[in-house]
Amino acid sequence: MIKENITIINKLGLHARAAAKLVGTASHYASTIQVAKEGRQADAKSIMAVMMLAASKGTELTFTIEGTDEASAWEGIKTLISNRFDEDE
Repeated sequence: MIKENITIINKLGLHARAAAKLVGTASHYASTIQVAKEGRQADAKSIMAVMMLAASKGTELTFTIEGTDEASAWEGIKTLISNRFDEDE
């Protein structure tokens, strides 16, 4: 099991398009992926659950990933967030 924190750094935060990219990335993996903000948990493969977290720029999220491809899943998610969801310049 992997449990890691990461901060949202893109200027618009986890808005609809960014949330869709996160869900799309998470859905590529067989592992169970949970994301949490201030104690509220969400399934990272559910667009509505992710958007309900309302994570703005500077928000720290905790990802809990468990499964056969957990390391690859974490790398994919970490890369997506670190690249600001390919939105900011």
